[in-house]
Amino acid sequence: MFFSNRNDGNANSPAPRTKRTRFLCVACGILASLLFALVMWTVEATPVHAQTFIKLSTLAPEGSSWMNRMNELAAEVEKATNGEVAFKFYPGGVSGDEIDVIRKMRIGQVHAAGFTGVGLGEILPEVRVLDLPFLFENDREIEHVYDRMTDYFSEQFEKEGYILLGWVPVGWVHFFSQKPIEQVGDLHDKKAWMWEGDPLVQETYKHLDVTPLPMSVTDVLLSLQTGMLDTIYSSPVGALALQWYTKVGYMSELSMANATGGVLMSKRQFRKLSVPHQKAVREISARHLKKLVQQVQKDNDKAIEVMKKNGLKVVPMPLDAERQKFFEVGEKVRKGLVGKLFDQKLLDMVLGHLNEIRS
Repeated sequence: MFFSNRNDGNANSPAPRTKRTRFLCVACGILASLLFALVMWTVEATPVHAQTFIKLSTLAPEGSSWMNRMNELAAEVEKATNGEVAFKFYPGGVSGDEIDVIRKMRIGQVHAAGFTGVGLGEILPEVRVLDLPFLFENDREIEHVYDRMTDYFSEQFEKEGYILLGWVPVGWVHFFSQKPIEQVGDLHDKKAWMWEGDPLVQETYKHLDVTPLPMSVTDVLLSLQTGMLDTIYSSPVGALALQWYTKVGYMSELSMANATGGVLMSKRQFRKLSVPHQKAVREISARHLKKLVQQVQKDNDKAIEVMKKNGLKVVPMPLDAERQKFFEVGEKVRKGLVGKLFDQKLLDMVLGHLNEIRS
């Protein structure tokens, strides 16, 4: 039924539809304008940031000193960049082992990661010069050499497509065994583990006259339980966290090496950040990771005390003559790896910095 525009004189009849319609349209238009103005004011008053995420993978579990420090680092980066750069963590090895993570970084699924020397060496083999056995004697020497070599390795990693955000050495690596290791000869008949695919440890065992059993980290505990292995090497924190120490009775006070480690970010993702944000990420990461190195050292000391309370015995440092035999092995390993992992020039550079601190 169509409505008429004519007023028929009936007092009860409604007001003309055209006037009511015009009134409603005007009212709606005013309301719409007010709402639009309110929305535009809100948009202008609330800045919108294009957030860039840095997806970082690590073997360290949530709740560890490593992850606690990384969470602090992430919070400071987010604050410094006004929320425009944020980290997203994948802890506890959920992204796979270090080789898996490198593959994911290359295709952009992961942007950054914490690596041991094995992972760093997969990208840049010459960095394993820092993992050489029986090279360093104390923490002071390590800090000095790392400080002197950082610029060089930062440049080399960048050539490979990665940004070195900072070093986080795993710490001193010791022999853990079911029988005490007091001299080089004690290793000869051992069923010793070697991280599968690690050329540096393979060369070390060759000069120690040991035939190692290569396998992944995840197979070590079961192999100790079944007797396939009776000797391993690890940092104290690693031996405690992985429960390896429960299957051996002894830890050598003598350190096999100081295991390097570091945090890398893909250059491709780093370039997505503005120059000020790149600077913030570099500086904040370097500061926090340096503090983490100190914490790792403390954690290793605490781990030794915990393991000792649970029955682990520490084998005292060998006498000087026997200790010298281990260092002679170290010299042979260095010579054997020249031309394979690093060149003589790089080795001389590291040894030169080492002599600086010793002189």
